[in-house]
Amino acid sequence: MKVKIISDSTCDLSKELIEKYNISIVPLYVVMNDKTMRDGLEVTPEDIYEYVDKNGKLPSTSAVNIEDYIEIFKYWHEQGYEIVHFDISSEFSSTYRNACMAAEEVGGVYVVDSRNLSTGQGLVVMHGAEMAQSGKSAKEIFEKCTALTSKIEASFVVDSIDYLYKGGRCSALAAFGANLLKLKPCIEVKDGKMSPGKKYRGNISRVMLSYVEERLKGRNDIDKSRIFITHTKCSDEDVKAVKQKILEICPDFKEILETTAGCTVTTHCGPNTLGILFIRK
Repeated sequence: MKVKIISDSTCDLSKELIEKYNISIVPLYVVMNDKTMRDGLEVTPEDIYEYVDKNGKLPSTSAVNIEDYIEIFKYWHEQGYEIVHFDISSEFSSTYRNACMAAEEVGGVYVVDSRNLSTGQGLVVMHGAEMAQSGKSAKEIFEKCTALTSKIEASFVVDSIDYLYKGGRCSALAAFGANLLKLKPCIEVKDGKMSPGKKYRGNISRVMLSYVEERLKGRNDIDKSRIFITHTKCSDEDVKAVKQKILEICPDFKEILETTAGCTVTTHCGPNTLGILFIRK
């Protein structure tokens, strides 16, 4: 039976990758100015920056609802497909729970809790899509991808703590101290949750390079098939320098993929956030 790969919009895969791997995307919702809009279709990260600058507060995000899921699952089910669907970590959103309820109703749908977000989720989605292209069954894809979730290493370094503060993820005092000392926190995804990592000091361009070096240097447990550079509104120079640094430390990565983070990472972390995301062996 044919297998259809579907993901929610938090996977942050580029349009090119979505087309190349024939992945369907179900958007989460962003609520701004009392309007509920579909992530990536009716609202972009640029709209979020504009909204925050104007209003001094963050928009809210909401999960894909059960009805949306039933509609897309039914559509592909009726076309004769088995479905493997991937979601943002169930610790961040009720999207996964809603997908499971819809899957139960439609049948023939396997739902993977990525235990991650952004291209940490995207790495698992792409692995599933490659398996589907090579003719593997939905059950096998679900099992392999669920096992893979514990091997994803996802982290980001954040230029300004303002969005974390506005989102209630740190206190006013911590935000004031971080800005005063020019601290750039690293946010890691661990056990399906966001947790604070090391705090770097200084200029964000230099911090990005230190962060990459510390993540990759002297390790022999990295799967070199691909690595993502995922960022929010970073300069071309910074992204280029990060890519160069990755090649310097790990010249044998088969693919270095660059993507811009969507509305979820943007809402949590703000502009000038950059992460490298890869698979451990």
